Amino acid sequence: MNPTSSVKDRIAMNMVNRALESGAINQDSTIIEPTSGNTGVGLASICASKSLKLILTMPESMSIERRKLLTHLGAEIVLTPASEGMSGAIRKAETLAVEQNGFVLQQFNNQDNPEIHKKTTAIEILKDTENRVDFFVASVGTGGTLTGTSEALKEALPNLKAVAVEPSTSAVLSGGIGGSHKIQGIGAGFIPTILNTNIYDEVIKVSDKKAFEQARELARTEGLLVGISSGANVCATFEIASRPENNGKVFVTILCDTAERYLSTELFND
Repeated sequence: MNPTSSVKDRIAMNMVNRALESGAINQDSTIIEPTSGNTGVGLASICASKSLKLILTMPESMSIERRKLLTHLGAEIVLTPASEGMSGAIRKAETLAVEQNGFVLQQFNNQDNPEIHKKTTAIEILKDTENRVDFFVASVGTGGTLTGTSEALKEALPNLKAVAVEPSTSAVLSGGIGGSHKIQGIGAGFIPTILNTNIYDEVIKVSDKKAFEQARELARTEGLLVGISSGANVCATFEIASRPENNGKVFVTILCDTAERYLSTELFND
């Protein structure tokens, strides 16, 4: 179950629970975390249920819906310049942690992030496909979904191919430099510490335009209200599936969140 309708719910729960279990935080702690939105919403939900104080730093370019959800769940938001991307949000979180004696969960560096995907996401995929998966495709934000899921899937299915997806204008995994893009939630502009760069077999670059178009197409032809990064994932999956040598293969990708989180964006400029 993903209570706030995104793939980030499970990492939020695992990071908070692990921090509580280890004694790193307690009921008097202030959690501070940089987020592009979905991890923040997941954290706001779990923190509300546990009566924990939460401050989130987020680029001002993230959708207004995300901001409203965060404040609705009781989190405090500190916006950072869009031009600084996620790196700016991370720096602000680190500064606030010093000023307010807060605890940063560090989703980009925290092994509790990929761990929960190894224990849950991968197991669910194997069960639902009856152990028949040839390709796993996932966009990279923190890298937790791709790393944890791919590591567990490859343990069970050594011939499986893992594919990373990134914005074409911020193609750091492909050897390029970080840049601005509109696929919210992925393409942080740097290679996250928790990303296992040896686990994926290929990187597919997807443009903003194609990600938006694919997300709209999924709504109109499949009745699936998904977000922009989901469009990028499906676009990359179609690209690989269209290759003649992959005919008959089984592909699994992630629909990361819901379109309702992007009502104010150009996703709805039909």
